[in-house]
Amino acid sequence: MKSINSKLFFFIAVFLIISFGKNEVDLVVINAKIYTVNDQFSIAKSMAIKNGEIIDIDIDNLDSKYNSKKIIDLAGQTIIPGIIDSHCHFYNLGLDQQVVDLRETKSFEEIIQRLKNYELKNDTDVILGRGWDQNDWDKKSFPVNTKLNEEFKDKLVVLERIDGHAYIVNDNVLQLSGIDKNTLVRGGLVLLKDDKPTGVLIDGPMSLVDQVLPEKTLNEKINALKQAEDICFSYGLTTVDDAGLSTNITSIIDSLHKSNDLKIKIYAMISVSRKNIEKFKKEGIYKSKKLNIRSFKVYGDGALGSRGAVLKNPYCDDPHNYGILRTSTEDLKFYAKEIANMGFQMNTHAIGDSTVSVLLNEYKKVLHAIDDPRWRIEHSQVVDANEFELYNDKILPSIQPTHATSDMYWAYDRLGDRIKGAYAFKNLLKSSGKVALGTDFPVEKVNPFHTFYSSVERKDLKGYPENGFQMENSLSREETLKGMTIWGAYFNFEDHEKGSLEIGKSADFVVLNQNIMEIEAELIPKTEVVYTFLDGELVYSR
Repeated sequence: MKSINSKLFFFIAVFLIISFGKNEVDLVVINAKIYTVNDQFSIAKSMAIKNGEIIDIDIDNLDSKYNSKKIIDLAGQTIIPGIIDSHCHFYNLGLDQQVVDLRETKSFEEIIQRLKNYELKNDTDVILGRGWDQNDWDKKSFPVNTKLNEEFKDKLVVLERIDGHAYIVNDNVLQLSGIDKNTLVRGGLVLLKDDKPTGVLIDGPMSLVDQVLPEKTLNEKINALKQAEDICFSYGLTTVDDAGLSTNITSIIDSLHKSNDLKIKIYAMISVSRKNIEKFKKEGIYKSKKLNIRSFKVYGDGALGSRGAVLKNPYCDDPHNYGILRTSTEDLKFYAKEIANMGFQMNTHAIGDSTVSVLLNEYKKVLHAIDDPRWRIEHSQVVDANEFELYNDKILPSIQPTHATSDMYWAYDRLGDRIKGAYAFKNLLKSSGKVALGTDFPVEKVNPFHTFYSSVERKDLKGYPENGFQMENSLSREETLKGMTIWGAYFNFEDHEKGSLEIGKSADFVVLNQNIMEIEAELIPKTEVVYTFLDGELVYSR
């Protein structure tokens, strides 16, 4: 009897020694296929997470090495790092949930009908809509606002183009904004017909409308941010680069982060102005665990779809038009010098080859003596064939693959043979060594797997064109995943803390229902997120 008790005591003692010898962790993930996106692009099977960070990752399961109340057996499912959308409009995505959705309309008449349907259900003096694109209509010219005036005589109607670079408004809005046939605003156009405004405003004059629209309440702003977060988490986004925020919104974001009412990580590009330059000269870079403010968003030109992108030679389908420079060359130079002296990053919207050229050369002058500035040209959409070589590790391209597959139907009409220098992702990668990928949502859909598919296959969701659009500039799957994770983190000066799944980095990761690195390409857009983890916390479950 004594012998049995001795043996039992021995085994219990051994068990306790082994158990207490294990490190306590918050979560262990086992039996997964983990794309670490480290320097070797290695694949692991298991991760251990504590206090929001990865403390171990291995090709063998780690559940025998660590004690944890939470062990997730993924039975072979795929894990990738948390996705970084390197160019989007996060706050605007939330605001868009409060307006009339005009995407995929096929005519101006369909827009009118959607607005009337909205009016029946909503008692409001102001009707806001967003998402129209005249390139999708049978009649592809900009409309005249006659129907808006007839149907909405007592209301203010403001309808934003899908790219955010044009409004259609009714005459009530024109009058309230003080816009008439003589209105001139630098960096934009008031379109006229028969010597009268048509209601179409391109770029600059849109600001006159914004000034007279009712200000959003604090609750509306908070709700917009929370709604946007919910959408982003459902697609596996854990960091978003919001390209153009006011300091009012970044203050709200910071407050929500501190109260844990907003969790998503945000790289905030502050909308450039002389006032904001002076503010951050005094305050410097702001960095918390979830908010990073160290960059300015500068607005170079307009969009290709509204013929506002500035080209070196005229538009092929509008031979007297070169586009619209939204910020003068003198101001671009001023901002570049000021931002460089502050140690901040300059991120400039540039779509046309003329604007891209100005920025490449101005950046080069300012940055020659600065180490590791990581300045960005947002979109880098149309590039002169002789100027790709000006991109390098100091001047980086931030690109949006779904723009290529959205624009390909009509881009040749705008550009002619210049199309070969457009959406040239591989050429940009060869020059800079890295590209950051985003969507520009809500201009495009939030879904990052559409981005992945467009980057790799260069086709729309119907599989057009059969052989892909300018496939010489497609990216590989590995390059694409890097562009959505570690390279995006690099562009944000955050590659030491996120973007790959390595020891010491944040446990931001996504579990997918299929392996985007191995499945047939046509299945990629159908990929769904099973779980999204942020700092080791489950923030979305399908």
